[in-house]
Amino acid sequence: MANWFECKIKFDKVQENGSVKKVTEAYLVDALSFTEAEARITEEMKPFISGEFSVSAVKRTKIAEIFRDDTADKWYLAKVAFITIDEKTAVEKKSVSTMLVAGADFKGAYDNFLEGMKSTLADYEIQAISETMIMDVYDAKLG
Repeated sequence: MANWFECKIKFDKVQENGSVKKVTEAYLVDALSFTEAEARITEEMKPFISGEFSVSAVKRTKIAEIFRDDTADKWYLAKVAFITIDEKTAVEKKSVSTMLVAGADFKGAYDNFLEGMKSTLADYEIQAISETMIMDVYDAKLG
């Protein structure tokens, strides 16, 4: 099971008009620890950022699953409640999970989520889908 960390990188970015602006971008990294997450995001960013940059934050997330779309450029968080019924009391219970979904826009993320959930037998309801500031997702490196 993946262990996702959100890492924020602070660096100077050249804007379209040629000016330089200090920006902070968020990335998601699969890592075993905070230390590994920081090392991984540093390694992943080196080829893309000229000049100095710093890891300004690393925090653990509760993302249960990721639905990808290579044609999409945005990431959305889907808050989903899985519905179960307690056999003893016959009471409906909801357990909430957070999933990250790629999409070009809100509808694309929604469609991608539904496609990813097609094989699920559990009853669920979407409680929220919201755009994130995450720029990219880096899986664990095997080997």
